[in-house]
Amino acid sequence: MSGNALNTSLQLEPHQVILRPLVTEKGIHRSERYNQYSFEIHSLATKRDVKTAIENLFNVRVESVRTQTRKGKPRRFRYQITHTADWRKAIVTLHAEDKINFY
Repeated sequence: MSGNALNTSLQLEPHQVILRPLVTEKGIHRSERYNQYSFEIHSLATKRDVKTAIENLFNVRVESVRTQTRKGKPRRFRYQITHTADWRKAIVTLHAEDKINFY
């Protein structure tokens, strides 16, 4: 079964798609210069899910969505080496007139 078949049967609510905003120095620079905002998103969310969730939650117009799958990092715990979980990131470009204020 492909990944697309799983996404069609699973319907996520907007607050389930967007897990948290990523407020970093690089993210603040992107928001000020390019009107782009970064979010951690659900691992099964599509670009269309992210677009509708951002538009519904923040009442803004989304122009484009780019997604990344970030790989977990190796971590040591006592004598074992494990990995942190993989996670998904979305970079959302808004319409020139819209803004989101996190800070």
